[in-house]
Amino acid sequence: MKVSTKGRYALRIMLDLAMHNSGELVPLKDIARRQGITLKYMEQIISPLSKAGFVQSLRGSSGGYRLARNPSDYTVGSILRVLEGPLAPTACLETEINECPRAESCPTISFWNGLNKVINDYVDSVTLEDLVNEETALQSDYVI
Repeated sequence: MKVSTKGRYALRIMLDLAMHNSGELVPLKDIARRQGITLKYMEQIISPLSKAGFVQSLRGSSGGYRLARNPSDYTVGSILRVLEGPLAPTACLETEINECPRAESCPTISFWNGLNKVINDYVDSVTLEDLVNEETALQSDYVI
């Protein structure tokens, strides 16, 4: 499994929105500046997040984005799946029912099932709130 740039940036965008979660709308250009991501590329990433109901948006001069729910309601896995689709390590595990003709006799299927479980259990155990808390702790530990 390899997470694309879009998946990684989606997580950074959601984390940025969570870090600035005052209830106010955050202009996309502000997130782009803080994250070092071009505005054009961010628009490609924020659109699926909006369609999935993860963010709320308002167009116009006073527009922007905000989280649709509390940071604790988003897992890293749920965010990545919006941009990446299934996080399965093999194609045969991408759907609920394994339709591979060799599934019943595959000598490695138990390994792939185990890896799939570890990946999904981990990404679904970390919330956006966990990442906010981690980032806040890192920032408060910084001393000059």
